[in-house]
Amino acid sequence: MLFGKDAPKENLLVRGTRVLDPVADLDATLDVRIDEGVIAALGTDLDPNSHRVVEGEGLLLAPAFVDPHVHLRTPGREDEESIASGTAAAAAGGYCAVLAMPNTDPVVDSAATLGSLVEAARIEAEVPVGFLAAITKGQSGGELTEMAELAAAGAVGFSDDGRPVAAPGLMRRALQYGAVTRRRLALHCEETTLSHGGQMHEGEVSAELGFTGYPSVAESLMVERDLALAAYERQPVHLLHLSAWESVQAVRRARAEGVAATAEVTPHHLCLTDEALRSLDPNLKMNPPVRSASDRTALIEGLKDGTITAIATDHAPHARYEKEVPFEAAPFGVTGLETAFSALYTHLVEPGLVPLETLLERMSAGPARIYGLDEPRIAVGSAANLVLLDLNASHRITEDLFRSRSVNSWLLGQTVKGRVRATIAAGRLAFAG
Repeated sequence: MLFGKDAPKENLLVRGTRVLDPVADLDATLDVRIDEGVIAALGTDLDPNSHRVVEGEGLLLAPAFVDPHVHLRTPGREDEESIASGTAAAAAGGYCAVLAMPNTDPVVDSAATLGSLVEAARIEAEVPVGFLAAITKGQSGGELTEMAELAAAGAVGFSDDGRPVAAPGLMRRALQYGAVTRRRLALHCEETTLSHGGQMHEGEVSAELGFTGYPSVAESLMVERDLALAAYERQPVHLLHLSAWESVQAVRRARAEGVAATAEVTPHHLCLTDEALRSLDPNLKMNPPVRSASDRTALIEGLKDGTITAIATDHAPHARYEKEVPFEAAPFGVTGLETAFSALYTHLVEPGLVPLETLLERMSAGPARIYGLDEPRIAVGSAANLVLLDLNASHRITEDLFRSRSVNSWLLGQTVKGRVRATIAAGRLAFAG
């Protein structure tokens, strides 16, 4: 379930733009008319009929993006992000919907806490928001939450993101209860006895820099365990922010064997390797860490062949003072909502590593499908969830561009290509720039 402002739907006409919907196999120069938030007509030389006109010549109109993994820091750290600021950032990044993780303060582990977030979203959210609830109380890994009650209160799924469910028996029971609620479990796969103290990927760079390494097996070992439990219980699972070659291979095997497993990958894991950490920039510190070139290649191949079905930003805002410290003292996490498309277009599409159509599908229909959300479509009768992109625009990433309350972006100072010009979310113009 998604929640957002109950704002009037708009009458819009996007004129003379290239319309590209990979799922619908649509690629043509068209006008798109939107009547009261619903796509009413696709054609050429459509009559504006008193509609607000959005000029699309030289631009690309695509289904808007869905981010299945963001941190809105509410409740508890509204200095870092709020529902209002986070969803404004999402709109600026081309997103028509986002799903928020429950590792807040307090943790979203009760219907009361979830209910307060739902009410806040109905007042503040610039684009619709869905909320995941915790798998275990306090995300402590000791006792399951009241999953049925949380599902009834509107939870779109369950996750202890930031922490694994360490006990196999508890993980098995979570899968069983998740089946009753018909909500998917989204799993942070980490064997903490292997990753403990790790600052970056374990490899040549960590050895040269003198940092404790976070080995890829710390992720892949838990991926294998959770896939095995999902197979045994015949239940679906979603694996969060994969980073390692071994993890991609495990998901590919499991899917081939009929396991209902989905997986996501972040822009930073698709674009970077651990070589970037030689700069010691704390904005490059994230969990799981960016890894080797071979890991990056495996993630890209997994994205292309459908082993990885979604791109998620794992938008993790931090206060400036938290990141302006030596690398080893900084917290894990980077922002990503406003820069995801530009980063991926620059690092993947422009060099010819990933087709544009694949990128758009993995940022839109792919993540929506995982959680059973309506997939953004460019078709008559569909709700207007659209993004207008300028593929030729180059721009430099600077702090003044951000609508997020935090600026801990790994892209600061870099020049990227591809820019969001407008976002139509839930039938209203949520961003124009």
